[in-house]
Amino acid sequence: MRILAIESTCDETACAIVDDARIVRSNVVASSSELHAVYKGVVPEIASRAHIENILPVVREAIDQAKTNFDEVDAIAIAHRPGLIGSLIVGLTAAKTLAWSLGKPLIGVDHVAAHLYSVQLSRLAAELAPPVSLPAIGLVCSGGHTAIYLVHDWHDIQLLGKTIDDAVGEAYDKVGALLNLSYPGGPVIDKLAQQGDPTAIKFPRASLGKESLNFSFSGLKTAVLYHVRGHAGREREASSLSEKGIIDVCASFQAACVDVLITKLKRALKQTNAKSIIVGGGVSANRGLRAALSKLPVKVHVPDFEYCTDNAAMIGGLAHVLLERGASTSLDLDASPASAIRATA
Repeated sequence: MRILAIESTCDETACAIVDDARIVRSNVVASSSELHAVYKGVVPEIASRAHIENILPVVREAIDQAKTNFDEVDAIAIAHRPGLIGSLIVGLTAAKTLAWSLGKPLIGVDHVAAHLYSVQLSRLAAELAPPVSLPAIGLVCSGGHTAIYLVHDWHDIQLLGKTIDDAVGEAYDKVGALLNLSYPGGPVIDKLAQQGDPTAIKFPRASLGKESLNFSFSGLKTAVLYHVRGHAGREREASSLSEKGIIDVCASFQAACVDVLITKLKRALKQTNAKSIIVGGGVSANRGLRAALSKLPVKVHVPDFEYCTDNAAMIGGLAHVLLERGASTSLDLDASPASAIRATA
């Protein structure tokens, strides 16, 4: 089965062609991050306009790279939740138009669930990772999401805990802006952290209780703010820090973020019968996090770097699984800013 998938939940316009749930024939992504750099964060209206400009060229390029055509596509998949509503509507409109005009099934996919599924993808059949042992603990960590799940199956996912304020990737971007680093802040901080002392500054780690699987990064972000600029009455600029001072802030901040993520994963393992761990989302590309994950006592699955950030291949892969279970949706499918994954009793 061959699926054409579209992803437009935030500031990346993406289209992919995926065969048989796991083989990626093409994976095209057009990012509008440069347009948002001056604002140090995504501006929804700008993102929506960029999607309108990019959607058709991206779909054409995905078809061309896969050396296929619309007649050989069996279904159209779309990430219709969660995300920025204006961005979602652009992708959803394109997907509905394709499904209607081609007479193909339309499959709506939850973007967060697809991040978990991304560990199943590969360009080559010979390089496919072994199937994930389920149930598994799932962690989605990105600029918009930080949550932990119990993955019973790819169509049966239970929310265990989520951030009560900032997502971890959002905290990276805000700290990057505070330090006058380029946007997005995550990759830059990760690079600088490799050179710094992670014990130089004792930044806080929010636990939220001994059994809690929720996250909080706002206190950590504020602690970095006070360290860099000082408290009220003695404010200074980040430019007053030495190069080593900035590097050590990056290393210490990253260490605090990674410690919290790993602590919650260990708690989740103790509280469930999970056999493995899945980590997806943009922050899963972070080298400090990957190093810490490698020390956990169970098998940990992380995506290839190509599938860490928002992409359409993960949408197409999960759509295949859902379609096999009869999950084709009607053309009145709605966009939603919220994920459908919920905690269950």
